[in-house]
Amino acid sequence: MEILNNFSLKNYNTFGIEAKADQFVAVHTVPELKSILEQNKDQKKFVLGGGSNMLLTKNIEALVIHIDLKGKKILKEDPDYVWVESQAGENWHQFVLWAIDQNFGGLENMSLIPGNVGTTPVQNIGAYGTEIKDTFVSCEAINIENQEMRTFTKDECHFGYRESVFKNEVKDQYIITAVVFKLTKQNHKINTSYGDITAELAKNDVTTPTLKDVSNAVIAIRKSKLPDPAELGNSGSFFKNPILLKTDFEKIHQKFPEMRFFDISETEVKVPAGWLIEQAGLKGKRFGDAGIHKNQALVLVNYGGATGQEILNVSKTVQDTVFNMFGIHIEAEVNII
Repeated sequence: MEILNNFSLKNYNTFGIEAKADQFVAVHTVPELKSILEQNKDQKKFVLGGGSNMLLTKNIEALVIHIDLKGKKILKEDPDYVWVESQAGENWHQFVLWAIDQNFGGLENMSLIPGNVGTTPVQNIGAYGTEIKDTFVSCEAINIENQEMRTFTKDECHFGYRESVFKNEVKDQYIITAVVFKLTKQNHKINTSYGDITAELAKNDVTTPTLKDVSNAVIAIRKSKLPDPAELGNSGSFFKNPILLKTDFEKIHQKFPEMRFFDISETEVKVPAGWLIEQAGLKGKRFGDAGIHKNQALVLVNYGGATGQEILNVSKTVQDTVFNMFGIHIEAEVNII
């Protein structure tokens, strides 16, 4: 385990931002991780997974620990379900495809989401009607301070919309090393409730979709809307869809009757942030090498030479413009570093 100095993080974040780490080390096993944490107790640390959900606006004056733990295994199974454990450094999309190849259901709607398995519970990632919490059983995590291992159950993770205990109560205290999922082996709950998926399946004359069919539909939709980070720097959806009290929303809706929304409870609605940004006339706008993607207004992009600060400035322009037009504040989903 060599600790490297003044290390470029350009290839370790999906925005492709040039930023340096004072020190950098990649760990491949839990004992390696424990050793690094123990030997560098007094040093400031920064934990790096797949680099898909962050915007680097400055150099990292810390020891960057890249979690590169690999491997997956079946822990147990019965006729209906299988419990699968994946190490934190596994690529999320490859893990989803592996599960589908085994005919394990529950993850297919989250195909092609960038990042690694270990960071999925942090955000409670989700797409097309499913979230991590739907199949999550538990995760193993190491305490950064004392190197003790702890199992977090689903209840202990306090999952919410793009929220978890790891973003709140125990933020910066633990590093997730492995995640356990409970997946279906038969009687799969195929979720095609989103119109885009229904339309994509119809286009391919699929009437009784399999797990693979749903995954392929999601991949096709995401590819049509979202740029490939390998070709155009981005971190997927930059903003959360705002959740409003119905009483507040009704006042806004009277002024903008065409505004889209989804009921999420008796008292709350969710408004698509992409729709708000598009209506504000920002879709496809470019500010130097930073901008808003032409096909998906939720996605901010780096056209090549943008700095993190320039992309952050664009995000603030988007937030201000949407607020001034609709009186709705949209929050960043991406972690600003």
